[in-house]
Amino acid sequence: MSYAALDAGRVARAAELALQTLSAEKEASEVNQRKTIMIERMHALARAAAETAGQGTVTLTSEEFWLISRNW
Repeated sequence: MSYAALDAGRVARAAELALQTLSAEKEASEVNQRKTIMIERMHALARAAAETAGQGTVTLTSEEFWLISRNW
């Protein structure tokens, strides 16, 4: 599994957009619920890192990055 240190502010914004997309879907499947929970967690962590002085980065796995990217 590969990891990358990314700008926390950008990750928070991407996660927020992914959450908006998921909430717009009318499907309430278990997969959709799991995606939502994972992205909410990433959003909270990235937002906290972005707001912490001297932090500014968050590390994501390639799977987490893929989950919040536009191509999921």
